[in-house]
Amino acid sequence: MALELTLEKQLAGFPLQLSLTGDSRRMGILGPSGCGKSMTLKMLAGVVSPDRGRIRVDGRVLYDSEKRICLPPRERQVGYLFQNYALFPAMTVAQNIAAGLHCPKGERQARVGELIRRFRLEGLENRRPGQISGGQQQRTALARMMAAQPQTILLDEPFSALDLALREAVQTELLEFLSDYPGQVIMVSHSLEELYRFCDFLAVMERGRLLTARNRDQVFRNPGSVPVARLVGCENILPARRVDEHHLLLTDWGVTLTTTWPVPEDTEALGIRAQALTPAFEPGENRIPVLLRSRTETPFRCRSQAVPPQKPEAPPIWWEQGKGTADCPGWLAVPPEEVLPLTL
Repeated sequence: MALELTLEKQLAGFPLQLSLTGDSRRMGILGPSGCGKSMTLKMLAGVVSPDRGRIRVDGRVLYDSEKRICLPPRERQVGYLFQNYALFPAMTVAQNIAAGLHCPKGERQARVGELIRRFRLEGLENRRPGQISGGQQQRTALARMMAAQPQTILLDEPFSALDLALREAVQTELLEFLSDYPGQVIMVSHSLEELYRFCDFLAVMERGRLLTARNRDQVFRNPGSVPVARLVGCENILPARRVDEHHLLLTDWGVTLTTTWPVPEDTEALGIRAQALTPAFEPGENRIPVLLRSRTETPFRCRSQAVPPQKPEAPPIWWEQGKGTADCPGWLAVPPEEVLPLTL
């Protein structure tokens, strides 16, 4: 299932200019709110037209500004799950599902019954959206979307309307419902955890531009640039310069660190995740001398902030550890694979 997007759209405040290709069946788009993620899905679905560009899914051209091709949404074979599910409030669950079907009445009734059973909505057929829970609303919206047997499914922040207590259960349900879906699923979110669970290919966006698009684990393990590192949750991004192919000088700390990753010539920072740092009680390779500045606790974890002993005004380092550990060991150790060279 190959996806090819080349999109241009002037948004409020910045232009969206995106070129993306991928054949993964589970693709995620990560980015902060307002970066153009949802707009990208709307253009793919045909809800909004690009200013110019091209959209092709599995060889089918859905949009091409040069050739003046623009298929209407109903012909794109694309299912779109909106953030608020967009159920018809005056219709029952069964009627909402039937709205996605275009077939003879007898066949439609049988198909609605099949979808109600598949999405575990038995007993709710005659209730309206306002009379069912958020998880049940999402299952109804999914059933309506799947009724049309789409070639591609678009999930737009699918859990943002749910409270924390429901979110985990509904995520598990959605993974189950989509486990045997043969088409492509594209999900946008600003949640790292959601995208990590659902996707094996990750595109990262910022202010309408694509920063990177790679295998999910590659993006998380080696983000490559400061903007991507921030978006994938790297807490420590510090000034650094290249020493050689596998060594970086942490400039404010005066410490040279070894990395397993090749160091580009234009490296200007390094990233270290807070969870990758561990206490050490004597100097050694890849050990950073620290002076404790602050420490906070949650029910299960401790989060500490430290600065260079010789330069306390420098940008701090954050690290996390299990509750009940020592305040500050004197040094923090970091494995070479967790030292991430970053360009600007």
